[in-house]
Amino acid sequence: LIVAAMWCCVSIPLVFLGAYYGYKAESIAYPTVTSTIARAIPDPGLLLNPYLAIALAGMVPFAAAYVELFFIMTSLWMDQYYYVFGFTFIVYIILLLTCAEVTVLLCYYQLCAENHRWWWFSFLTSGSTAVYMFLYSIFWFKSLEPSKIFTTYLLYFGYMFLISFGLFLTTGAVG
Repeated sequence: LIVAAMWCCVSIPLVFLGAYYGYKAESIAYPTVTSTIARAIPDPGLLLNPYLAIALAGMVPFAAAYVELFFIMTSLWMDQYYYVFGFTFIVYIILLLTCAEVTVLLCYYQLCAENHRWWWFSFLTSGSTAVYMFLYSIFWFKSLEPSKIFTTYLLYFGYMFLISFGLFLTTGAVG
């Protein structure tokens, strides 16, 4: 009841008050004129190629979390107890900080090379960490000594794909 009263007595009058002052204000005048035609992006050299940068950028954050990933995978797939959650949280923060730093650095280089299409580049740069995690899970699968049943492979790689996709979205959002 109190929330409904606050909504009716505070929120609704403020909406109408803001609309009144908003319509009464002058429109925003931009200081420069923007062209509707996109500028041509110059051909990058080998080191500034966006595809190469995206492919290699995930190595640094993956290296920051590589050791902890081994223990997480061991506890997840080999029925071992995992009890170092504080350290895992610190490694997670280091992973996110590393993703942000690598993305800022590589986006700066792309903008210096006059590449104005940086939005998806920034997302994919840090999100490529998940590709390395999935590749690591493929190599780690060999140490499991799995059964030869197709369901085993389907479950393992299905779950690891979902975990990697979640990591892709998380690290990509940070980038």
